[in-house]
Amino acid sequence: MKNHSFPQDFLWGAATSAYQVEGAAEERGETIWDRFCAIPGKVSGGQTGRTACDHYHRWPEDLKLMREIGLRSYRFSVAWARVLPEGTGPVNSAGLDFYRRLVDGLSEAGITPLATLYHWDLPQALQERGGWESRDTARRFADYALLLFDRLGDRIEHWITLNELFVVAHLGYRTGEHAPGFRDEGRAVQVAHHLLLAHAWAVQAFRSSGGGTAGRSGGRIGIGLDLPWVQAATEHPGDRAAALLYDAYHNRWFLDPVFRGRYPEELLSDFQSRHGAPRLEAGDPEALAAAAPDFLGVNYYFRELVRRPADPQGRFEVIRPDYPGARFTSMGWEIWPDGLYEQLRRLDREYGQPAMIVTENGAAFPDQPGADARVEDGQRVEYLRAHIEAAGRALQAGVRLQGYQVWSLLDNFEWAFGYDRRFGLVHVDFATQKRTPKSSALWYRQVIERGGL
Repeated sequence: MKNHSFPQDFLWGAATSAYQVEGAAEERGETIWDRFCAIPGKVSGGQTGRTACDHYHRWPEDLKLMREIGLRSYRFSVAWARVLPEGTGPVNSAGLDFYRRLVDGLSEAGITPLATLYHWDLPQALQERGGWESRDTARRFADYALLLFDRLGDRIEHWITLNELFVVAHLGYRTGEHAPGFRDEGRAVQVAHHLLLAHAWAVQAFRSSGGGTAGRSGGRIGIGLDLPWVQAATEHPGDRAAALLYDAYHNRWFLDPVFRGRYPEELLSDFQSRHGAPRLEAGDPEALAAAAPDFLGVNYYFRELVRRPADPQGRFEVIRPDYPGARFTSMGWEIWPDGLYEQLRRLDREYGQPAMIVTENGAAFPDQPGADARVEDGQRVEYLRAHIEAAGRALQAGVRLQGYQVWSLLDNFEWAFGYDRRFGLVHVDFATQKRTPKSSALWYRQVIERGGL
């Protein structure tokens, strides 16, 4: 990898999300994750995000760490319930001021803010009115988005509407592993449609308020999707067909509406024959088609190997890779850097060469301070090195890649895993809130300084 592989204005950064780091739960409205964490057995150790990394109070310390690491950008999410405790209605001025101070601090430090409007923490008040199963929640999201564009649009150039729609719909409504914890595929399919409408209506609000590439100071808006590289387990025609269907299920279910304004036909037919969903209303396809993003946020962690199912009623089966030398993170995710290169090339080829930012890429390992208080995380360094190299190859091949965000800046509340999985460049002692940059943070600083590997 040559240093000039990445342009000078490349957005080297790190990412977090509100519920995972902010804490200060008593200073915002209740969210679906507060309610979910209170259900016994849902989160490892009964842990919650009520305190998390206390980023709400310690953000100046965390900003100092960002400067020490040399970040050029910082991706964070806004907690909907911190700005609008009931999801709509009166604004919590203290919550809005927190984000204003954070963004001003970033700008003063020369760090570009990337703001995500929704990272899974729906206000509980909206859940009680139907949550994402209700079209009205998508409308309320557009109202909330417009509020932030109006109040913070002069400070933030890069906006992301929603993060990982597949996870929200699949884990939240089909498998029940995430909040709100339902297990009904038909509901999940309808929720996914409403999430896509929320994105489309937020983009419409952004552009109608003067945003977009031709609008407010060059401001732009995108969406963040989790996009694993999907591969057939073998060259058997049945495995290849199953992999194509799974790719439609995980990736094209969202990519096609976002960029083409329509669902994959084979998937739509399958869903409607089994669930009668999604239920589209007049104007929905047009709304989706008119909301192509200014950039695509790509969250990449692993590839997924797929084979034809043993059950004749099944459609596909995702299997754990089993080959000599296979490597996995603490999450059980296969380490497969080439998948990032392949996915970026595929997105560039099939979806009109969109501008892209890798909005999440990282790995969990069991990091702990040594006797000298240092945190040596060589496995993470190697993981990041390989994936940055893959991103560089995609850039050299002509992909319009504009940034790379490590997940995560801090060890944090890792959803159903509680505090048992550590992704951070910075180690957090959750009992004392002491921050310790890991060796990966020091290594990443050098990468940013050099502009490459």
